[in-house]
Amino acid sequence: MSTPPLAGAGMPPGAFSGTQAQAAREVNTASLCRIGQETVQDIVFRTMEIFQLLRNMQLPNGVTYHTGTYQDRLGKLQEHLRQLSILFRKLRLVYDKCNENCAGLDPVPIEQLIPYVEEDGSKHDDRGAASQLRFASEERREIMEVNKVTK
Repeated sequence: MSTPPLAGAGMPPGAFSGTQAQAAREVNTASLCRIGQETVQDIVFRTMEIFQLLRNMQLPNGVTYHTGTYQDRLGKLQEHLRQLSILFRKLRLVYDKCNENCAGLDPVPIEQLIPYVEEDGSKHDDRGAASQLRFASEERREIMEVNKVTK
């Protein structure tokens, strides 16, 4: 049994890097939002750790303070602040990329997303959608009547 050739054997180096780089640039907007959510959670976690460090630090009120302990805590605090600034930069990149991906989309008014029909009963060509809208309108009317009774 022979071994399969290596991926790129006989190919010039970097032949696949163009397609891989293109795939890395075209990230799904939903994935970007998930990455942004995780980044925000990391920011909150780091901020809580910073406040915990600050709460546990003692003020130098004439008390002899070990310089080693002070330097250690200061180093931890500076590291957390550095990581926090990196996370904020990452969040900004995700935000910019999401805005870039959604730039061509027209915002849909919320009123168009809600299946609601006025009392005048406007007519639609699609009978299935019209019956669904009529049903939603009847449900709304019933809910409004129940709300009037409970008030």
